[in-house]
Amino acid sequence: MHKTVLVAFFGKSLTKAQPASGNAPRTPAGPLPGWARERVIAATQGLFSHGDYPLAETLSYPGDPGLFGPGSATWSIVGDTSVFVGAIRALLLQAAHPEVAAGVFEHSRYRDDPLGRLTRTEFYVTATSFGAMPEVEAAVARARRRHGPVHGFSHRGLVYDASDPELDAWVHNSLTGSFLAAYRAYGARPCPEALADSYVAEQVRLGRLIGAGPLPETAMALTTWLSSHPALAPSPGSVDAVHFLRRPPLPSGVRFGYGLLFRAAVAILPERVLDVIGVRARPADLEVGRLAVKALRLALGASADWDLALQRTGALPPPGARFRQPLRLRPIVD
Repeated sequence: MHKTVLVAFFGKSLTKAQPASGNAPRTPAGPLPGWARERVIAATQGLFSHGDYPLAETLSYPGDPGLFGPGSATWSIVGDTSVFVGAIRALLLQAAHPEVAAGVFEHSRYRDDPLGRLTRTEFYVTATSFGAMPEVEAAVARARRRHGPVHGFSHRGLVYDASDPELDAWVHNSLTGSFLAAYRAYGARPCPEALADSYVAEQVRLGRLIGAGPLPETAMALTTWLSSHPALAPSPGSVDAVHFLRRPPLPSGVRFGYGLLFRAAVAILPERVLDVIGVRARPADLEVGRLAVKALRLALGASADWDLALQRTGALPPPGARFRQPLRLRPIVD
């Protein structure tokens, strides 16, 4: 079943050529074959190869735990395969805020360079979650430079400015809440309330570093703040963002699989947000999402960024974490 889902994800790239004779090898029903796993990893990493990898020199900072460090809730949650669903959910959630949506609509290059925008967002999360402190600080500085020119008026005549702490809080808290919601629904292990609260408290540190506020400090407070935010409303920017997120111009081999992850993200959005952005969840979305994330986890394992951060700090992998992806490193010259 997992191989069937992965073929749906990556299409013919997962169909190994068969010999012409009647002695074609059979794919085992158990673990994913090595050749198939390599193709899934290559296809996934190819989506995030449109920029300079932010941890390429992270081993130059031996022992540096970064902002969170080994044993943190952040490394466990952001390092899980469910983060793919969380990222889509966060973008949908952010689109429900008209001023945030206007800033993206009027200043982002996501229509012209969708994979570049995807890579920049992913690299920001990678660097701030798993980087050494110099890498965290560099990622925050890059984000501030990019956001400097982002200001204007939304369709309802309200000013937006990407340096506004409240708008920064909507973006930051949307990411935090979405990664947590995805992990709770699709994560490799259960997420007790204590782990959820630890993760939110850790993310408050990052929120303060970027100058965002307000920053709810517990999982329940964060969920309430996001779902009941008074600024949420339909907007032209939201319509454009949701249309784009439904069918982004991705490589043909991953479009169907992305669609499964999109439905998985919709399944865990609050009803009020779904009403605002004009999207409806289907009854089977949650179960399809669970199956899709399990299949992707079988191929990818846990995050290679987490693996690399553990190596930098000299920490052992936590029980049950399986790392299957190659590391992206530059050689260190003494």
